[in-house]
Amino acid sequence: MFIFGIQYNFTMKKLILTLSLAVVFHNFAAQEITLDKIYSGYYRGKGIAGITSMKNGENYLVIEKGGIARYSYKTSQKEGNLVDGNFESYEFSDDESKILLLKESQPIYRHSFLGMYDVKDLKTGKTITLNEGKPVQEPRFSPDASKVAFVAENNLYYQDLSSGKITQITQDGKKNEILNGLADWVYEEEFGHARLYEWTKNSDAVVFVKSDEKEVPEIYIPIYGKMLYPAEMRYKYPKAGEKNSVVSAYIFSLSNGKLSKINLSSFKNYYIPNVIQTSAADEIVLVTSERTQNASDVLKVNTKTGEVKKLFTETDDKWIDTDNITLEFLDDNSFLWGSERDGFRHLYWYDKDGKLKKQVTKGNWEVTDYYGFNPKSKEIYVQTTEKGSINKVVSKINIENGKAQLISNAEGNNSANFSKNYNYFIETSSTASKPYTFVLKDGNGKVVKELQNNNEQLKKLQSDNFSVKEFITIPNSAGDQMNAWIIKPKNFDPKKKYPLFMFQYSGPGSQQVANSWDNGNALWFEMLAQKGYIVACVDGRGTGYKGARFKKVTYKNLGKYEIEDQITAAKWFGNQSYIDKTRIGIFGWSFGGYMASLAMTKGADVFKMGIAVAPVTNWRYYDSVYTERFLLTPQENPEGYDDNSPTTHAKLLKGKFLLIHGTADDNVHFQNSMEFSEALIQNKKQFDFMAYPDKNHGIYGGQTRPQLYQKMTDFILENL
Repeated sequence: MFIFGIQYNFTMKKLILTLSLAVVFHNFAAQEITLDKIYSGYYRGKGIAGITSMKNGENYLVIEKGGIARYSYKTSQKEGNLVDGNFESYEFSDDESKILLLKESQPIYRHSFLGMYDVKDLKTGKTITLNEGKPVQEPRFSPDASKVAFVAENNLYYQDLSSGKITQITQDGKKNEILNGLADWVYEEEFGHARLYEWTKNSDAVVFVKSDEKEVPEIYIPIYGKMLYPAEMRYKYPKAGEKNSVVSAYIFSLSNGKLSKINLSSFKNYYIPNVIQTSAADEIVLVTSERTQNASDVLKVNTKTGEVKKLFTETDDKWIDTDNITLEFLDDNSFLWGSERDGFRHLYWYDKDGKLKKQVTKGNWEVTDYYGFNPKSKEIYVQTTEKGSINKVVSKINIENGKAQLISNAEGNNSANFSKNYNYFIETSSTASKPYTFVLKDGNGKVVKELQNNNEQLKKLQSDNFSVKEFITIPNSAGDQMNAWIIKPKNFDPKKKYPLFMFQYSGPGSQQVANSWDNGNALWFEMLAQKGYIVACVDGRGTGYKGARFKKVTYKNLGKYEIEDQITAAKWFGNQSYIDKTRIGIFGWSFGGYMASLAMTKGADVFKMGIAVAPVTNWRYYDSVYTERFLLTPQENPEGYDDNSPTTHAKLLKGKFLLIHGTADDNVHFQNSMEFSEALIQNKKQFDFMAYPDKNHGIYGGQTRPQLYQKMTDFILENL
């Protein structure tokens, strides 16, 4: 589940609202953070786009205006452009003899888009247009670089790069009926990717998922525009308990042109979220699941014979994060698998036949990203929370003896982009008090050179009285220590009492309390602090990076413990000498909007004011994959849906409430706010409501975001 934005990384797991939409630079007076400054780009930071290491281990590439630039790791100096021109993204063939260049794109849903591509042969300099210049989706080189597969109009094709010949693999693709090698709306949204096909290592076969969505119920959304009669947006959207696409898997053999169905009848086969290439010539791995997402089969398919072998089944007494599968094959076809089976997310090493060799990482912390394996040193490179759940650090770990070495900063949010030989990496790091820096390091973590910083951004904010977040912990009723941050006014006086404005997201596995720089909502929160508010955020039960017990206690009762913890946190703050307990407000978007709606009903005696943007107000209206992962179906668990719906508790509303939604929200439908509004009306409750015409889940475009944030600011100033 995602929040859209102009710049976005928005999921039900992670919410980052990006405010920097701006277009022009103004000479603003110092000493104050304002919406005008935020939206003008005055505080905008700098980054490095499209970092890719080359196979020689000595060069890396970045996207720059005018081309894809090649830099030396050793000197950090630019050595010229690999390709001239302006491109949105690029992808190498395995041998780096060719490069796939995205020239122009048009978004469809969260991850999917139509793209216009060229393929450039880096040896001959020849450029080939993919699919005769017509738009495609999800193109991918064959491992031998001789072909590119792609999806067009729901059918799967491949193009021979020597002759230019295009071969159509499937014939039955049709909008809102059959998809080949491509995720439908709910797969893309909740499993996190749009491509559902893969080449075998020997380039001789393509394995893909076919989705039959003919029986999936259709949602329609009016689009108003400036038309005399509104248009309609229609697409397949399976709500909780409703029919999903019927999926099946196929092998297409290039050598004989034969298309054959894979027999999955003996295995879990309701969902097929992952199609993964192995290191063997004629193999593909499928990760599958039943509708109840508490077990996943890991299946090895022989693409020559069609034989399917189960490597193992991952099980959990609550749910498996089917949207966050880690499965990485090493050169000998042994593989690493991510699992929470010991209570924390760690990596496990299996041999090629699915026999467990060992648990590679262990501790009361989690592996949050996997970067690669160096066969020479036998070391894996990972991002973890071993330095505390609000920090992310980078380490290398010997897969055989377990010896580990921290190679990034020991605090903050640190990520890495490694050279192919692991002799170098570019570290991207930040803390709550320091914007992003980009540093070139050697393989042992020694600094070679700082490539870029954002000192100018920080200097502007400091001159405008930027206040640094403080990190604290707050106890809940279960005895847990909840992570929290707090922003105080620059001239904070502990003898005064301040109104409190709480922000949260609270969705399963999410994290808002992190020691990292935030270019988005944090700027608005800083502005509110300068207007005399204390702003705080608490990650209660259900959120991530503190182990499975803390995260999965919400199973079958989504919203129950989350809102209990927000109410507990608000009461804790209210008992502090510097907080006015009669002036506590709360704000959230998407899952956070759901929580803000619950806070204003179930927590009506605690919260004076609330703002809910694009909230789910009844989980019966949200999609099947996400909702059923945590609640099962409405038929199996009706109480879990109804007991924690804000609509059920509409009669409890007391404070000032602002409800906001885009009418063209394809994710959390406008229907949610309409139903909640009707419940409030029938209970004679007064509230404020703002609908944004033809805007989706992110509510942006033109002057929309500035108007939205001004409206919310005014509402806070008037009612808190």
